[in-house]
This record gives sequence, C-alpha cells and structure tokens, in this order.
Amino acid sequence: MSADVRRFSFELPARAESVARARHLVEERLVLWEVDGTVCEAVTLVVSELVTNAVVHTVSHRVVCELRDCGRQLRVSVQDEGCPAASPRLRRGSPEEGGRGLLLVDAVSSAWGAHDARHGAGRVVWAELGHDGGTAGPC
Repeated sequence: MSADVRRFSFELPARAESVARARHLVEERLVLWEVDGTVCEAVTLVVSELVTNAVVHTVSHRVVCELRDCGRQLRVSVQDEGCPAASPRLRRGSPEEGGRGLLLVDAVSSAWGAHDARHGAGRVVWAELGHDGGTAGPC
C-alpha cells in the first residue's frame, strides 16, 4: 500500500440523526484533504445513502464509516452490525417508492459492492469515486 494513502474513519450510533453527522464529518475531512467540490458532493451523497441503508435496513447498534484517499480514487465504506435479509441490490421501481439510495450510489460511483464484515456480524458496503488528486494507486 502506498504511503500516500490517507484514511479517516469514525463510528456513530445506528440512528437516523447519525446520517447528518456522518455527512458533516465527511465534508470536513474532504475540505481538509482539498478534494474538489464536485467530488466532495458526490462522496457526501454516497456516505449519506450508505449510512441511511445501514440504519434503516439492519439491526445495528453502530455503524463505522471509512474514507480512503489513494490519490486518484476515493473509497467509502460503511460497516453495519446487522443481518440484512440479502446483499444490497439495485431496485428499479417507481419514483414514489423508497429505496433509490443504491441507484444514486451506482450513478455517482465508478464501482460499488458489498461483502461480509471481516470481524463479527454485519456487512460492509463500499463505493469508489475517481478524482484528480495525487499520484497514489487504487485503494
């Protein structure tokens, strides 16, 4: 792994009000990292949607969010403690329905996915977004 990788992680209670706190923490960090405003908006949207999904669709007490800036790629991951019925999937339904979060993540990300948490119960949902930062390789 390159020494140029920057990481930031935080843990929040799995409650609805944590979504706004997660957005705020991510925005602050991306400003410190001098990430372009358009990319910052997209990353903030992704964090908002992934934290919302963890809060709404799992039985977690906490969520952990991590940002990794590898120069040209930002990777966002959100880990929950819950046990969803199935892996996160895109749902194409009417605009009046909920569940458009992963469609938004898919639209603004270069890649996204999910896997079982390495330690303990739960899932990690991640997304990658390209940007014109330094020279480090992929995360």
